[in-house]
Amino acid sequence: MIRSYFSLKDNPFTLDKAALLPPQQEVFEALRVHCQQEGLCVIVGEPGTGKSVIKHALCRYDEQKLITPVVNRTLHTYHSTLRILCEAFQIDTDGLNDRCEARLIEEAQRLNHLGKMLAPIIDDAHLMEVPALRKLRLLFEDFPKNHNLILVAQPQLLSRLTLTVNEDLRNRVTYSVTLHKLAPDVMADFIHAQLDRVALALIVQSSEGILRSARNLCVASLLEAVRDRIKTVDLKRVNRVLLQPHWRRDLDTPL
Repeated sequence: MIRSYFSLKDNPFTLDKAALLPPQQEVFEALRVHCQQEGLCVIVGEPGTGKSVIKHALCRYDEQKLITPVVNRTLHTYHSTLRILCEAFQIDTDGLNDRCEARLIEEAQRLNHLGKMLAPIIDDAHLMEVPALRKLRLLFEDFPKNHNLILVAQPQLLSRLTLTVNEDLRNRVTYSVTLHKLAPDVMADFIHAQLDRVALALIVQSSEGILRSARNLCVASLLEAVRDRIKTVDLKRVNRVLLQPHWRRDLDTPL
């Protein structure tokens, strides 16, 4: 409905189009560096604090050099996780766990020879039992050093890792971060950036590839901002211009 009403190609506020905010960019840069060495990274935060935004940014980063298979929508048993990883690497899932492990290690070595890095992501990792997580950690110890396992979870995962019995897992963590709720100014920047993208997309769509139309629409939108004595051309100003009769293709059809 939003796309149709505003004549947009993509939905606004989608994860795959969201630009990283400064706190998220800092986490992303740390993960990008750690993906060049073996280890374990942990990203925790309450639901809605931006974990998925960072995950999607990592998956989009460099698909030719960085391979980021994501394990989600699973019971998080070791058996199911192992086979989801096999499917992500497009290798055979038949047979016992040890055969799947051998195939994954062989594929990791092949990718390493091609100069590629691996960053497998376990989403909702707090749902995974510690024994399964331990088996996964042992599997990745046999991978070449071109990987880093990333656990995305809610805060209780860190609490479990601090237990003495799980010291072997905690000692493998090379980077961890807790995502907190956004400060009001950062939240305002996020909303403005997304709405500005909608306004830009609307201008591109409405100009229909005609440079003069795009220029006229931009100038008219700037004039609307001048009238309102603001320094920002937003969706409201663009729509106000598009409501003018000469922009309407069908005057009998309301916007």
